[in-house]
Amino acid sequence: MFDTNILQVKDVLIRNEIAEIKFACDLKKCKGACCTIESEFGAPLLKEEVEKIKSVLNDVKNYLPKKHQEEIDEFGFYELKHDELLTKSVDNKACVFVYYDNGIAKCGIERAFLDGKIKFRKPISCHLFPIRVSKFGGDVLRFEKFSECSYALENGAKNNIKLIDFCKDALERLYGKKWYSLLKEIVGKLYVIP
Repeated sequence: MFDTNILQVKDVLIRNEIAEIKFACDLKKCKGACCTIESEFGAPLLKEEVEKIKSVLNDVKNYLPKKHQEEIDEFGFYELKHDELLTKSVDNKACVFVYYDNGIAKCGIERAFLDGKIKFRKPISCHLFPIRVSKFGGDVLRFEKFSECSYALENGAKNNIKLIDFCKDALERLYGKKWYSLLKEIVGKLYVIP
């Protein structure tokens, strides 16, 4: 490690805030805001994810509102901006893969996965959120701050859930169970609770 604000787990650098922050989504309060934040940029996609989504798109579209299906049919589901692949959004707001469940924005890709229709869960950037992966000679993990996530910070503090525990499945999906165990071991040594 070369910086006191950075942890290193194998070849991945992790900003300390990821180990320190308590965080657990509270969808009843935020209404799935991370999927509907107004922006010209959608969720980051990996090249291989574009191909996976193409292969399951018909199954996923069955979960989406008509307007989102039409958006995908007319403009596609992804775009390239500033050399980055991103999901498209509807009216610069909701991701094209959003559907609404009692007013809460949810992911149609994940719904199809949970229903056993497809084997791809959702883009890793969405699964990891609010952890973001930056490239700097390798992966660097950082916490993406959004005011919309204030409820998640409150909920994490109230229930004593650390961000790395909340994102366990996504971190294991990206780096593997052994890597995640090593992360927990390192964090456990650094953040001993008296």
